[in-house]
Amino acid sequence: MFALYITHPQVRIDPDVPVPRWGLSELGAERARKAAGSSWAKRLGRIVSSDETKAIETAEILAKASGIRIDIVHGMHENDRSATGFLPPPEFEAAADQFFARPEESFKGWERALDAQARIVSAVEAVLATHDRQAPVAFVGHGGVGTLLKCHLQGRPIARDRDQPAGGGNLYAFSLADRRLTCDWTPIEDWQG
Repeated sequence: MFALYITHPQVRIDPDVPVPRWGLSELGAERARKAAGSSWAKRLGRIVSSDETKAIETAEILAKASGIRIDIVHGMHENDRSATGFLPPPEFEAAADQFFARPEESFKGWERALDAQARIVSAVEAVLATHDRQAPVAFVGHGGVGTLLKCHLQGRPIARDRDQPAGGGNLYAFSLADRRLTCDWTPIEDWQG
Protein backbone atom coordinates (compact mmCIF):
# COMPACT_ATOMS: atom_id res chain seq x y z
CA MET A 1 0.00 0.00 0.00
CA PHE A 2 1.19 3.53 -0.68
CA ALA A 3 1.79 6.73 1.19
CA LEU A 4 2.03 10.09 -0.55
CA TYR A 5 3.80 13.26 0.40
CA ILE A 6 1.95 16.09 -1.38
CA THR A 7 3.05 19.71 -1.53
CA HIS A 8 0.48 22.47 -1.75
CA PRO A 9 0.23 24.04 -5.22
CA GLN A 10 0.55 27.76 -6.04
CA VAL A 11 -0.37 30.32 -3.38
CA ARG A 12 -1.51 33.92 -3.14
CA ILE A 13 1.67 35.73 -2.15
CA ASP A 14 0.95 38.63 0.17
CA PRO A 15 3.94 40.27 1.91
CA ASP A 16 1.54 41.73 4.52
CA VAL A 17 0.27 38.30 5.62
CA PRO A 18 2.45 35.83 7.58
CA VAL A 19 3.59 33.10 5.16
CA PRO A 20 1.91 30.26 7.17
CA ARG A 21 -1.45 31.99 6.61
CA TRP A 22 -1.15 32.30 2.83
CA GLY A 23 -3.93 30.48 0.97
CA LEU A 24 -4.07 28.84 -2.43
CA SER A 25 -4.27 30.97 -5.55
CA GLU A 26 -6.96 30.25 -8.14
CA LEU A 27 -4.42 28.23 -10.14
CA GLY A 28 -3.39 26.30 -7.02
CA ALA A 29 -6.99 25.51 -6.09
CA GLU A 30 -7.76 24.41 -9.65
CA ARG A 31 -4.76 22.06 -9.67
CA ALA A 32 -5.86 20.58 -6.32
CA ARG A 33 -9.40 20.05 -7.69
CA LYS A 34 -7.99 18.32 -10.77
CA ALA A 35 -5.89 16.04 -8.55
CA ALA A 36 -8.97 15.32 -6.42
CA GLY A 37 -10.63 13.91 -9.54
CA SER A 38 -7.91 11.25 -9.85
CA SER A 39 -8.60 7.64 -8.89
CA TRP A 40 -5.82 7.72 -6.30
CA ALA A 41 -7.47 10.61 -4.42
CA LYS A 42 -10.73 8.68 -4.14
CA ARG A 43 -8.86 5.70 -2.61
CA LEU A 44 -7.23 7.63 0.23
CA GLY A 45 -8.04 6.26 3.66
CA ARG A 46 -6.42 9.08 5.59
CA ILE A 47 -5.23 12.62 4.90
CA VAL A 48 -2.83 14.32 7.28
CA SER A 49 -2.10 18.03 6.86
CA SER A 50 0.30 20.65 8.09
CA ASP A 51 -1.40 23.38 10.10
CA GLU A 52 -0.57 26.05 7.49
CA THR A 53 -3.54 27.48 5.54
CA LYS A 54 -2.31 26.52 2.06
CA ALA A 55 -1.79 22.89 3.12
CA ILE A 56 -5.16 22.70 4.88
CA GLU A 57 -6.93 24.11 1.81
CA THR A 58 -5.21 21.50 -0.39
CA ALA A 59 -6.06 18.69 2.03
CA GLU A 60 -9.71 19.76 2.26
CA ILE A 61 -10.08 19.66 -1.53
CA LEU A 62 -8.59 16.14 -1.61
CA ALA A 63 -10.72 15.03 1.34
CA LYS A 64 -13.92 15.83 -0.53
CA ALA A 65 -12.93 13.27 -3.19
CA SER A 66 -12.37 10.48 -0.70
CA GLY A 67 -15.17 11.44 1.69
CA ILE A 68 -12.90 11.58 4.73
CA ARG A 69 -11.90 14.27 7.18
CA ILE A 70 -8.39 15.61 7.53
CA ASP A 71 -6.09 15.28 10.52
CA ILE A 72 -3.94 18.32 11.27
CA VAL A 73 -0.47 17.61 12.66
CA HIS A 74 1.37 20.65 13.94
CA GLY A 75 4.86 19.20 13.47
CA MET A 76 4.41 19.07 9.69
CA HIS A 77 4.75 22.81 9.08
CA GLU A 78 7.34 24.24 6.70
CA ASN A 79 10.79 25.13 8.00
CA ASP A 80 10.50 28.17 10.26
CA ARG A 81 11.64 31.19 8.27
CA SER A 82 9.98 33.84 10.44
CA ALA A 83 13.34 35.39 11.39
CA THR A 84 13.63 36.99 7.96
CA GLY A 85 9.94 37.40 7.16
CA PHE A 86 8.88 37.63 3.54
CA LEU A 87 11.71 37.54 1.02
CA PRO A 88 11.14 38.44 -2.64
CA PRO A 89 11.50 35.36 -4.89
CA PRO A 90 15.15 35.88 -5.98
CA GLU A 91 16.24 36.45 -2.37
CA PHE A 92 14.16 33.51 -1.16
CA GLU A 93 15.73 31.16 -3.72
CA ALA A 94 19.24 32.24 -2.65
CA ALA A 95 18.28 31.71 1.01
CA ALA A 96 16.83 28.26 0.23
CA ASP A 97 20.09 27.35 -1.52
CA GLN A 98 21.93 28.14 1.73
CA PHE A 99 19.35 26.27 3.84
CA PHE A 100 19.96 23.05 1.89
CA ALA A 101 23.72 23.54 1.35
CA ARG A 102 24.48 24.03 5.06
CA PRO A 103 21.91 21.91 6.92
CA GLU A 104 23.75 22.17 10.23
CA GLU A 105 23.68 26.01 10.16
CA SER A 106 20.86 28.52 10.49
CA PHE A 107 20.40 30.96 7.65
CA LYS A 108 19.80 34.34 9.37
CA GLY A 109 17.77 32.76 12.16
CA TRP A 110 15.85 30.19 10.09
CA GLU A 111 15.22 26.76 11.56
CA ARG A 112 18.19 24.58 10.62
CA ALA A 113 17.55 21.95 7.94
CA LEU A 114 18.74 19.20 10.29
CA ASP A 115 16.18 20.26 12.91
CA ALA A 116 13.38 20.61 10.37
CA GLN A 117 14.21 17.16 9.00
CA ALA A 118 14.11 15.57 12.47
CA ARG A 119 10.75 17.26 13.11
CA ILE A 120 9.06 16.14 9.86
CA VAL A 121 10.43 12.59 10.11
CA SER A 122 9.17 12.35 13.70
CA ALA A 123 5.72 13.70 12.76
CA VAL A 124 5.31 11.29 9.83
CA GLU A 125 6.60 8.28 11.77
CA ALA A 126 4.24 9.07 14.68
CA VAL A 127 1.28 9.03 12.28
CA LEU A 128 2.44 5.83 10.57
CA ALA A 129 2.98 4.05 13.90
CA THR A 130 -0.79 3.95 14.41
CA HIS A 131 -1.91 3.90 10.77
CA ASP A 132 -3.61 0.90 9.13
CA ARG A 133 -1.09 -0.29 6.52
CA GLN A 134 -3.94 -1.41 4.28
CA ALA A 135 -5.20 2.16 3.80
CA PRO A 136 -3.45 4.63 1.48
CA VAL A 137 -2.41 7.80 3.33
CA ALA A 138 -1.51 11.27 2.10
CA PHE A 139 0.62 13.79 3.99
CA VAL A 140 -0.09 17.30 2.70
CA GLY A 141 2.60 19.84 3.38
CA HIS A 142 5.43 21.84 1.92
CA GLY A 143 8.35 21.59 -0.45
CA GLY A 144 11.18 22.26 1.99
CA VAL A 145 10.25 19.73 4.67
CA GLY A 146 8.93 17.35 2.01
CA THR A 147 12.39 17.33 0.45
CA LEU A 148 13.99 16.78 3.85
CA LEU A 149 11.68 13.80 4.44
CA LYS A 150 12.48 12.44 0.98
CA CYS A 151 16.23 12.67 1.70
CA HIS A 152 15.65 10.70 4.91
CA LEU A 153 13.54 8.04 3.18
CA GLN A 154 16.25 7.59 0.56
CA GLY A 155 19.06 7.56 3.12
CA ARG A 156 20.74 10.41 1.25
CA PRO A 157 22.30 13.66 2.46
CA ILE A 158 20.23 16.83 2.50
CA ALA A 159 20.62 18.57 -0.87
CA ARG A 160 18.59 21.02 -2.93
CA ASP A 161 18.86 18.89 -6.07
CA ARG A 162 16.34 16.56 -4.43
CA ASP A 163 13.81 19.42 -4.14
CA GLN A 164 10.51 19.49 -6.03
CA PRO A 165 10.17 21.33 -9.34
CA ALA A 166 9.33 25.03 -9.05
CA GLY A 167 5.74 26.03 -8.37
CA GLY A 168 4.73 23.37 -5.86
CA GLY A 169 1.82 21.00 -6.24
CA ASN A 170 3.93 17.87 -6.56
CA LEU A 171 3.98 14.52 -4.84
CA TYR A 172 6.13 11.48 -4.32
CA ALA A 173 5.00 8.05 -3.23
CA PHE A 174 6.54 5.57 -0.84
CA SER A 175 5.63 2.12 0.35
CA LEU A 176 3.99 1.78 3.74
CA ALA A 177 5.67 -1.60 4.19
CA ASP A 178 9.30 -0.53 3.87
CA ARG A 179 9.26 3.29 3.35
CA ARG A 180 11.00 2.98 -0.04
CA LEU A 181 10.23 5.63 -2.65
CA THR A 182 8.13 4.21 -5.48
CA CYS A 183 7.64 7.48 -7.38
CA ASP A 184 9.74 10.66 -7.43
CA TRP A 185 8.33 14.20 -7.60
CA THR A 186 5.39 14.27 -10.00
CA PRO A 187 2.78 17.01 -10.56
CA ILE A 188 -0.28 16.14 -8.44
CA GLU A 189 -2.63 16.16 -11.41
CA ASP A 190 -0.39 13.80 -13.43
CA TRP A 191 0.21 10.92 -11.00
CA GLN A 192 -1.67 7.77 -11.99
CA GLY A 193 -1.28 5.87 -8.71
